[in-house]
Amino acid sequence: MASNASCIFCKIIKGEIPSLKLIESKYCYSFLDIQPTADYHCLVIPKHHGAKLHNIPDEYLADILPMVKKLTHVFKLDENNTPEGDGYNVLQNNGRIAHQEVDHVHFHLIPKKDSESGLGVGWPAQPTDFPKLKQLHEEILDELKQYEEKL
Repeated sequence: MASNASCIFCKIIKGEIPSLKLIESKYCYSFLDIQPTADYHCLVIPKHHGAKLHNIPDEYLADILPMVKKLTHVFKLDENNTPEGDGYNVLQNNGRIAHQEVDHVHFHLIPKKDSESGLGVGWPAQPTDFPKLKQLHEEILDELKQYEEKL
């Protein structure tokens, strides 16, 4: 497990900084956010230090979403499965430009029960340009093939 002595989340995992722990496993740790946007807003973090998602070993990542799912049940976010029922966001940012504040991968689970609390999202969608998308698709497929060949 990689750790960083100056990282606030690594200090939380080690118990050097107190947290309101929810669930802990071999690979990840969850706790209530101390500056929540809604009740039950929590964080799920890998026990391996890495600033961005691609820095985290797969075995640490494999444990995170099952823990998030378990918390949605505990928080009773699963009781109304209609599109109009309570919702939630699972948010994970990478880098300052993408609004990451702490340089340790972390996933926010943010309940969304009304329009005032929880996460507010802007979505600056671009107009559809199918020729441009087709070209991008072909480039991505080529990159995927090259990536797979390196493994």
